Amino acid sequence: MNRYPIWKYAILGIVLLVGALYTLPNFFGEAPAVQVSSAKAAVQVNEALRQRVEQALAAAGVTPQRVDLEGQSVRVRFDSPDTQLKARDAIQKALVPDANDASYIVALNLVSRSPAWLKALHANPMYLGLDLRGGVHFMLQVDIQAALTRKAEAYVGDLRTALRDKNIRHGGVSREGYNIDVVLRDEATLAAARALLAEQFPDLQASSAPEGAGFRLRASIEPQAARRVQEQALKQNMVTLHNRINELGVAEPVIQQQGLERIVVQLPGVQDTAKAKDILGRTATLEVRMVDESAEARPRKPDGAPCRSVRSAIRSATASPSSSRSRSY
Repeated sequence: MNRYPIWKYAILGIVLLVGALYTLPNFFGEAPAVQVSSAKAAVQVNEALRQRVEQALAAAGVTPQRVDLEGQSVRVRFDSPDTQLKARDAIQKALVPDANDASYIVALNLVSRSPAWLKALHANPMYLGLDLRGGVHFMLQVDIQAALTRKAEAYVGDLRTALRDKNIRHGGVSREGYNIDVVLRDEATLAAARALLAEQFPDLQASSAPEGAGFRLRASIEPQAARRVQEQALKQNMVTLHNRINELGVAEPVIQQQGLERIVVQLPGVQDTAKAKDILGRTATLEVRMVDESAEARPRKPDGAPCRSVRSAIRSATASPSSSRSRSY
């Protein structure tokens, strides 16, 4: 005699059925593929690029299983690694004639063979790390000294502008290492410059000393502000690495901070180690051009009306690691 109601058996059967359904992607395995993505912001990845990839493969006599436009990249699947390597060379030759000025990134990859109806149900293969799947392990060190130097350079421009706005006359604003030096002619301008630093630049600590007939005011970044710059540089680099890893098509990368200056990156399943190192190690510089809205800074039109002008000071923030070590599995 059945001891349990039928609905309990029905729920158990549904759970087993759903579990078996979402386990299926693990049995299809992965197919060798070539991924083509943009290396420049002005270069678009669209249907025209997909057709160029197909033409390059046809000219090389390579028959792909599928050529798909997926998001910001074109993925070409093959039946064997040998065909994958031959296709990579053909696509690289057609799309990147000059390696020093590449418009596209051509990288080896592995993609799931799961059918489209399983992907529509969000049924994905189980995540496998480096120990089970292999891949690349990177240890990158962030150039903290460069970040502090650029922060000091930004303070030089900001301080020069603030002194001009407050009509504080000085003999020049310069940078020495992480310190900003201001030459002042008398005690009155020295006191005014000190008050300006305390009011508008709380992250700078000031000291002064006589120099010739005047004074030299030295402003240095406080330790707490320097630590904030260091933390911001690490976060900025981690965001940059996330964006660059998207070019490799890695589904579940591991990006973790290690210590105060290092970042660990693990890319399971990545085959092209050299390409991964090239993408992650590229130097990128962010430039922010400040606009001076003061009336005296605006150039005049022929009719005498002021124009909008861009101040020449540029703030730069390095967004790339200075060095790296890698291991392949």
